[in-house]
Amino acid sequence: MMMIINTYKKFFWAKIQKSCFSFFPKAITIVFITLIVACNKKGNLHVESIKTASGWGYTIANDEKIIIRQTIIPVISNTKSFETEKDALKIGNLVVEKLNANLSPTVTKKDLILLDIKI
Repeated sequence: MMMIINTYKKFFWAKIQKSCFSFFPKAITIVFITLIVACNKKGNLHVESIKTASGWGYTIANDEKIIIRQTIIPVISNTKSFETEKDALKIGNLVVEKLNANLSPTVTKKDLILLDIKI
């Protein structure tokens, strides 16, 4: 009894494995370095108050590009601006602190209470 072995598939598969596995370590290294550089790059975040029709809000800019524009008090059910410029800046500075600490920039009711924001 004669057995025929298909060596073409084995040869082809071996070539694919060899080329892929020689490429992946290089690609992973490049992605890893890119992520480290991107995560370590600290932008120049700053807060500015803005006057709205019904009160105050704030913007947060990274260098000169505005990344957050908040004209109402977050978390509350009413659509209401901050009563004072000071209140808007308190929350804006809190959001900048969270961003600089790589935390979610969300504001909670507890944050509003702790910062004594008038609701």
